[in-house]
Amino acid sequence: MKIILGGLVVALCIVGSQGCATHTTSQTFNRSEAGRVQTVEWGTVRGIREVTIQNDSRGVGTATGAVLGGIGGSAIGGSARANAAGAVAGAVAGGVVGNAVTRSARAGVEITVELQSGRTIAVVQDGSPDQFRIGDRVQVASNGMTTRVTR
Repeated sequence: MKIILGGLVVALCIVGSQGCATHTTSQTFNRSEAGRVQTVEWGTVRGIREVTIQNDSRGVGTATGAVLGGIGGSAIGGSARANAAGAVAGAVAGGVVGNAVTRSARAGVEITVELQSGRTIAVVQDGSPDQFRIGDRVQVASNGMTTRVTR
């Protein structure tokens, strides 16, 4: 029973830390972005390059994994000493797993756009270089925190 509880805690750690990742495709919005006013500008694609987007390491996944691993590990032993050793081992393992999950990377694209105003900007978002071509007329929408480029 204690082993099942420990495994359940580690599984919850992995699933919970994946919820911290955000994706910035042109079709995906976070709940907090719904209903927000966005400024929209039009422009022309001047450059495209494939990039790798790595999740920020803020320590949340590592800390969450360590706490949950420690709780799960403490339930494995049959004595106070074994519980303490299990808690330490669980915390280390949970921290490693939590850090690995939150440090994942995904494919992205950097789009350089010359806006009608004359400014040139570069936007990195999830996607692939195949979605845009140099010379495409694009819409650039921004709410001050998130900027998206769409055709």
